[in-house]
Amino acid sequence: MSTNGLVEEGARSALTSAYNGATLRRVDFSRAALASVAGPRLLRLDRCTFAGADLRHATLDGWRFKLCDLTGANLRGASLRGASFAGCDLTGADLRDTDLTDVWFGSVGVRRGATATRLDGVLCDAGVSLELS
Repeated sequence: MSTNGLVEEGARSALTSAYNGATLRRVDFSRAALASVAGPRLLRLDRCTFAGADLRHATLDGWRFKLCDLTGANLRGASLRGASFAGCDLTGADLRDTDLTDVWFGSVGVRRGATATRLDGVLCDAGVSLELS
């Protein structure tokens, strides 16, 4: 197995073996092949990076993303039911065919120090509108 394969297997293991209610901080999942991954119902991710990650058909229901980088992530066909994104960057992410039931996009912090979630260039299905809370 290549070194890259070991890294991806470690990334997949970190997500699938986390217990319900766990928090992962500052973990780099950039460009990881995580298609169809399924983790616990409630997982908190704080300042993690998923830039360019392949999360197609992943089950991320109830996950809490805070200040995470998901630029260019492929979430096509994923289930994000009840997930929240606070101060995250989803610029260029692919959300087509994704279950966005009860998903919350918002900011973290207050007033001038607030960091809003970025949705620039996000790909989603026709008729779906993404709104920041």
